[in-house]
Amino acid sequence: MSWLGIFRLALVQMALGAIVVLTTSTLNRLMAVELMLPALVPGLLVGLHHAVQMTRPRMGFGSDMGGRRTPWIAGGMAVLALGGFLAAVATAWMATDRLAGLCLAVVGYALVGLGVSAAGTSLLVLLAKQVAQERRAAAATLVWVLMIIGFAVTAGLAGRWLDPYSPARLVAVSGTVSVVALCVAWAALWGVEQDGVASKAAPAADAKPSFRTALAQVWTEPDARQFTIFVFVSMVAYSAQDLILEPFAGIRFGFTPGESTQLSGVQHGGTLAGMLLGALAGRRFGAVSFGSLRAWIIGGCAASALALAGLVLGGLQEGSHWPLRANVFVLGVANGAFSIAAIGSMMALAGQGQQAREGVRMGLWGAAQATGFAIGGFLGTAASDLARWLLGSQVAAYLSVFAAEAALFVLAALLARHIALPAPSRRMATPPGPRAEFSPPASRGST
Repeated sequence: MSWLGIFRLALVQMALGAIVVLTTSTLNRLMAVELMLPALVPGLLVGLHHAVQMTRPRMGFGSDMGGRRTPWIAGGMAVLALGGFLAAVATAWMATDRLAGLCLAVVGYALVGLGVSAAGTSLLVLLAKQVAQERRAAAATLVWVLMIIGFAVTAGLAGRWLDPYSPARLVAVSGTVSVVALCVAWAALWGVEQDGVASKAAPAADAKPSFRTALAQVWTEPDARQFTIFVFVSMVAYSAQDLILEPFAGIRFGFTPGESTQLSGVQHGGTLAGMLLGALAGRRFGAVSFGSLRAWIIGGCAASALALAGLVLGGLQEGSHWPLRANVFVLGVANGAFSIAAIGSMMALAGQGQQAREGVRMGLWGAAQATGFAIGGFLGTAASDLARWLLGSQVAAYLSVFAAEAALFVLAALLARHIALPAPSRRMATPPGPRAEFSPPASRGST
């Protein structure tokens, strides 16, 4: 696949992110502030969206058996767009009928999870099968950078169009975003998957096992099982500080609400920078090699552990002279670099092992990622509350969570040492020449 083909798949991921960002941020704020619902309500709805993604292996299995990935991506985007729209309608409905609105919200958020599972899993499999080995990290960077752009652009425009807020305006904005995103995704998918490649990927009719059999077969593969455990551990470590970093900055360093919000921006900026750096993973320019995907994973996890240890050290120091912003930026860079290398590794490993199981493997890793992310956010807040009760200090509670995260990143780095990745290509990575967009693939990631 040429860079144009990769860019088209990145547009699909951007459209996916544009719909999801409204359900995981804008609607949460409206429920908590305008509707004055307990924060637990939007938290449970977002948790439902993550929990439903346990269906990712089943979605991947379906695309394995059919051989084609684009129908699953297109169908998943349609389900996602419908779910995002229903979630907005439900939020607007809560203003007049809270119970009915909440029931519809459950349906909407469940559909969002199903849509992300179907579209996101098959999109990664398609990338894994049709992107050349030396381009995987760069392709993963492009896909995830465009998704972040989708987050930013949608949040900015939707925020402008929502003022002055009214339930009717919310429904109109959400419907517009869903329709535009769906059209962009479908247009980008048109003709992107080769018929020849798809037909070769489909197993013979007499070789189609049940889903339980296929999942059991993948779980018996040492590399797939090891990588699943790595993804889960690293995602718990990655997400555990999400909900406590800003309170920590306010309590320990006296940051105002505006300053702590800017601190999150610093972290996200670092994550984006780390993703751009991670595009070099596995690349070789002439005699210069930028290291293997495994090296970037181990280095990113180790650097994340050191950055978290820095937060612990800064919190223990008297006064407020610790360079917190720089520390948080480094944490973001390390997180971003390891994430992109992990996505590239996922693309590389998807085709390793028994044939016609790429979707099941990718779905298994996607389910591990979603579960780890949901559990990490919950454990981060729950552990800080428990530690505060045991230690009698809010700052000490936050520091204990950061220390536990650092230990988890060290464990993730140790797990990554035993991941068997394909040997790196020895070809010189040069800009693509005038090759056909759908040239034969030479075939991994995380989402």
